[in-house]
Amino acid sequence: MASELNDAIFVAKQERHKNLFLNYRNLNIFPVELLKDEGLQFLERLYMKRNSLTTLPDNLAQKLPNLIELYLHSNNIAFIPQAIGNLARLQSLDLSDNALQVICPEIGRLRSLRHLRLSNNQLKCLPQELGYLKELETLDVSMNLLRTLPEQLHQCVSLQCLTADRNLLQCLPRQLCQLPDLNELSVAANCLRSLPLDLGRSMELQFVFVDNNVHLKGLPSYLYNKVIGCNGCGVTPHVSDVTQLSLTIGDMNVPLPSEVKAIGTEADRVLTLEEMAMRALHVAYSRNMKGSWGSPELIPGILGHKAGDTLDRVPTHYRAQSLTHSHTRSKTTGNLEMPISLQHVFVGEETGVPGGNPRSMGRTCKLCTQDKDSALLPTFLLPTSLFELFECPLGHCHRCSQLMFTIVYPKLFRLRDTALAGVHRRTTVSFVAYCCSSQCLQMFDLQS
Repeated sequence: MASELNDAIFVAKQERHKNLFLNYRNLNIFPVELLKDEGLQFLERLYMKRNSLTTLPDNLAQKLPNLIELYLHSNNIAFIPQAIGNLARLQSLDLSDNALQVICPEIGRLRSLRHLRLSNNQLKCLPQELGYLKELETLDVSMNLLRTLPEQLHQCVSLQCLTADRNLLQCLPRQLCQLPDLNELSVAANCLRSLPLDLGRSMELQFVFVDNNVHLKGLPSYLYNKVIGCNGCGVTPHVSDVTQLSLTIGDMNVPLPSEVKAIGTEADRVLTLEEMAMRALHVAYSRNMKGSWGSPELIPGILGHKAGDTLDRVPTHYRAQSLTHSHTRSKTTGNLEMPISLQHVFVGEETGVPGGNPRSMGRTCKLCTQDKDSALLPTFLLPTSLFELFECPLGHCHRCSQLMFTIVYPKLFRLRDTALAGVHRRTTVSFVAYCCSSQCLQMFDLQS
């Protein structure tokens, strides 16, 4: 067996093969012959499926610098060396069916990577550095032990297919809704109780599979015209969770995403001050500020508040300045508006102390208008939770597309009342429309 292996590697070196097949070789260690002398500088594809490898060599990138595809499916690999990040040309990496418990952050250095397969391992978390993979198109992390997905995945702007079936996911980060090219999302057989409000709003997303999430009882109404799989959803009674709001109508109880702070009803006539202030800030930013939404400038050292503080705990003189200059009321419409003279708004947090090292400060968001002659306004202070919502709101109103930050007006549409009732028989799921006001709630019709 060893002589056959050496002969195959020798021929590949002599004839400058671009593909090398070493599947089913019962290898316990990475072949030394592959790493001798200059290695295989011309090799582009290496297949080593169904062996017994436990790790990879640190000098893999040095000896195989032009590797484009690396297939290591069905081995016993328990960890990946940091040097994996040196494979600058790698486009496809298959580590499915191994013994991985952690993925090193250096995987984020594979800037050419387009396909990453990590299914059937023992992963409990994924590195945030996956967000650096701007060319990534396919990510498969099914059959692991994941409870969450990294929020930074929304930075993988080329991602088209995300598969995370058979994990322990209880929720999905709402940032996933920002993926511009996502076409297929599969999160079947998890522990999901709710889905992000905006899931399905993108025209690119066409296939969503959430089958066998037994506690999932509500689907965002944006999914109504998509190809969806929801069999086996909502088949067990909801386990009460005091930290998660739910919508109850008759005998239906649908958990809402944990970020939702309040539920509005048709009887409401006035928005909360908190929601009005957040919407006013967004209007000011989108109309008067430089830069694009979702890409604030981070400025260290701007005085804010300690992480975890609520607005009530912020010093009074700061709160007074913020509320005094945060909004005015239009005489014509009666709606809250930001002053036209607004030049800067700082929305941020402080993890250091006043006068300390600026590098110890938390991030601060600086928003600027085109008008450089406008007066500088005092710092706006927001609790950490609201700052995160400012960066990524709860979602858009299903009727008028108004952004929502703290409160939603949900409306249930039972599956049996829709055209899809005959397609999904083994489920008790309903569609939920999320609106921004009682007026939109009354006017929204799922099938119109």
